[in-house]
Amino acid sequence: MATVSMTVNGKSVSAEVEGRTLLSAFLREGLGMTGTHVGCDTSQCGACVVHVNGEPVKSCTMFASEAEGAEVATIEGVAAEDGTLSVIQQAFQDYHGLQCGFCTPGMVMSAAALLKDNPKPTEGEIRKYLEGNICRCTGYHNIVRAIMAASGQDVPAVAAE
Repeated sequence: MATVSMTVNGKSVSAEVEGRTLLSAFLREGLGMTGTHVGCDTSQCGACVVHVNGEPVKSCTMFASEAEGAEVATIEGVAAEDGTLSVIQQAFQDYHGLQCGFCTPGMVMSAAALLKDNPKPTEGEIRKYLEGNICRCTGYHNIVRAIMAASGQDVPAVAAE
């Protein structure tokens, strides 16, 4: 057992963890932050994306001890204190960028990282960036539209059926 300390969503936390404790398990089981989803445990689905020191990380592939002293941001810290959704979260709602919601926290965290580095990405850049995030429900079109909207760009129209 070792003590791990970090700042999660602006709050200092410290706990005893086994050396094999993954950051995703620490967040979910140790801190009760169940918004970080674990879908595959193999770094392929992206449901567990959080930000560590401002960078997107698949938390199922990082030990909690590796985040010692780090600033960690999870989906629980994205909305305002009063519950007002962030621009990205609101766009996901407005443009139907979610269905079952399982991938949504990872998608939102990935989108936030993309928009931080590339405030006006093209549709192709968004699709390329999201290659590490799997959604089994939406077909990605509305997720891409939501990210375009969150970036303040014109949103591609929905294809006619």
